[in-house]
Amino acid sequence: MKYPFSYIIKLQFLGFRFSGWQKQTNAKTLHDMVDKTISFVVEKGTYKTIGVGRTDAKVSANSYYLQLFTVDEVEEVSFLNTLNSNFSADFKALSINKVERNYNIINVPKIKEYHYYFAHGEKSHPFSAPFMVSVEGDLDIENMMKAAKIFQGEHYFHKYCTKPSVNTILKRVIDSCEIVENDILTANFFPEKSYVLKVRGKGFLRYQIRLMMATLFEVGKGNLDLNFIKASLCEDNDRKFMRNIAPASGLQLFDIELENL
Repeated sequence: MKYPFSYIIKLQFLGFRFSGWQKQTNAKTLHDMVDKTISFVVEKGTYKTIGVGRTDAKVSANSYYLQLFTVDEVEEVSFLNTLNSNFSADFKALSINKVERNYNIINVPKIKEYHYYFAHGEKSHPFSAPFMVSVEGDLDIENMMKAAKIFQGEHYFHKYCTKPSVNTILKRVIDSCEIVENDILTANFFPEKSYVLKVRGKGFLRYQIRLMMATLFEVGKGNLDLNFIKASLCEDNDRKFMRNIAPASGLQLFDIELENL
């Protein structure tokens, strides 16, 4: 079926209850939920949707984009209002913009910013679990901050990717990488002090941010040092991916900048 009309929808979602974006058999996914809700607005069978990328199970997004193709033109304001009226509380549609039919949300150049929220010390309040990872015991935050900066720039990320294909490009550029005190997400049930890893770049590998975060946790615990981080990013690293992976719930796709939108 041909779909002559195309739109870009900006979404926010809480991913804690879902098995990631991509549709799967016998699993509740974000894409399934979005399509079911759109079916209340657009007649089933007269549209298709493509997400800007995959997310892991339990990962949330402050900014996510969806491309909607339709047989009939939609009235944008009415569509957005009806979509939000039918969405569950986990989702909110922020905007909809008509684009050319040949606009390709997958291939268009983009910049992504991921955040990973965490705290340390005593176990956190259970209500914070969907947003923030709690590490029991002390972490050397100052050393973690130094280690995070090492990831910035162009490096070989073989050790920070699981199951790459033969065509996967493992030499990547991270535009910025830092750990700072968290003043973005706030709630009275969060720990008094928490932190966020901010990573920004054009594209990331499978589990890359969570493998980086797990490695930074090991630095904070004193099990790894800064020289280990530097060596792990060299071209002649052993190319075996890191075994520790940080929990998904602390990860958030914070922002995406799409070119020509």
